[in-house]
Amino acid sequence: MNVISVDHLVIGAGFAGLCAAIKLDQAGERDFVVIEKGSDVGGTWRDNTYPGAACDVPSQLYSYSFAPNPDWSMSFSPQPEILAYIKRVADESGTLDRFVFDTLVEDATWDDAAQRWTVRTAGNGGGEGTTYSARTVISGAGGLSAPKLPEISGIDSFAGELFHSAEWDHDVDLSGKRVAVIGTGASSIQIVPAIQEKVAHLDVYQRTAPYVIPRNDRRYSRLEKLALQKVPGLQSLYRTGIYWAREGYVPAFTMAPRLALPAQKMALANIRKGIKDPALRAAVTPDYQIGCKRILISNTYYPALAADNCDVVTDPIAEITPTGIVTADGTARDVDVLIIATGFHTTELPIAEKVTGRSGRPLAEKWNESGMSAYKGTAVADFPNLFFIVGPNTGLGHSSMVFMIESQVSYIVDALRTMRAEGHGSVEVTVAAEQAWSADLQHRMKRTVWSSGGCASWYLDKHGNNTTLWPRSTFAFRGETASFDPEVYTVSAVSTTQNPHAGPTQREAVSS
Repeated sequence: MNVISVDHLVIGAGFAGLCAAIKLDQAGERDFVVIEKGSDVGGTWRDNTYPGAACDVPSQLYSYSFAPNPDWSMSFSPQPEILAYIKRVADESGTLDRFVFDTLVEDATWDDAAQRWTVRTAGNGGGEGTTYSARTVISGAGGLSAPKLPEISGIDSFAGELFHSAEWDHDVDLSGKRVAVIGTGASSIQIVPAIQEKVAHLDVYQRTAPYVIPRNDRRYSRLEKLALQKVPGLQSLYRTGIYWAREGYVPAFTMAPRLALPAQKMALANIRKGIKDPALRAAVTPDYQIGCKRILISNTYYPALAADNCDVVTDPIAEITPTGIVTADGTARDVDVLIIATGFHTTELPIAEKVTGRSGRPLAEKWNESGMSAYKGTAVADFPNLFFIVGPNTGLGHSSMVFMIESQVSYIVDALRTMRAEGHGSVEVTVAAEQAWSADLQHRMKRTVWSSGGCASWYLDKHGNNTTLWPRSTFAFRGETASFDPEVYTVSAVSTTQNPHAGPTQREAVSS
């Protein structure tokens, strides 16, 4: 069996995996491979190509701090521009020679004697894969990488076109069709306005009404873009201003939900502006505290719902038939195209099913018992030399995940630097440190709007714990991850056991 030996194996080539590759390279840790299930970099911004796809965080902040982009067309950039930005950064980074695309992780197993991970892969599409022996594994697979289909009776029987928003079928022409959208989350409120005018009829199935505030978007003028490019410090000033404005939202989410009252009034005014019918207004008005579920932004969602060819359906779905959808009140609605916009597997990361730790126990099994947890969202007891980016409790409801990604990558790189300097073969966070970290987070969660706001959201797992979001400021997280803390890790010296599967190094394999 041919095994490629590398120091570091990175999983995923979205914002997280690309950041890891760039920072590893800059730190002199150049013997790495990035494996990616898709055919190019981009992650969720490569996969989510549905009509209207755009970011809801200003792109001056939703970008790498080390790779500013003065050419954004708008303050909230659309998906094609974000993907083009990621591709440009990747092209200019000098690391793409170590990316392997169309590659799926089959399983990853820790070899305690060799102090290395054995990671088996397969080609995306069933082709032959490669086995890697890696000193460390860095997972940048993310929480928005595995689309989640609803558990609705008969969904497999539908005879029309059916696809998830993250797997948009661009071969399907929606013109003149009867279309149903299941879900009213972040993707749905972008899709609905983008397709409403072209379809014959649109049914939007709403389980819980979201809060939607105006999208204060604007197009950058040529003069402004030129200034951002030429005036020293101007783009940094933009970024800093947006960052601190966003941090101003944190107390309303984490300590004093009443501070969000102005935003709630703004959202209700947005309903009144977009919808005139009192019954429809009532149907789309949330009955929980703002912030409990993700706050969405749109100027066009409510007018689309109010259009003559659109119906908002609030009765629960009883079943899906070959020709349409039947709700609990017995009403059957015929549908040609069914669009699923019900989000992703965020509280049970799919990568966990494929990772087996030192004790021989899969990570998914551990997390299934008590919920996802990881020290600083990065390290898990019983899984030496495994580091997560965008792991448990690192998600945000107000700011840029790229900021969190850079923070975690900095922590991981410092861990690798420490391992090399001190001669550690492996580092494994202690059970006590992981449990204390998780207990503190869940204690903080009790006073947040996510726990007290009166809603059921995808932030919560089956145990009722919020294992998704970070309950503090982002600068607090930056402080927590500023440097590696070996005192809470069990460390082992470099093993003298020869790796029985050792093959050519990554550089040798690439050149062969």
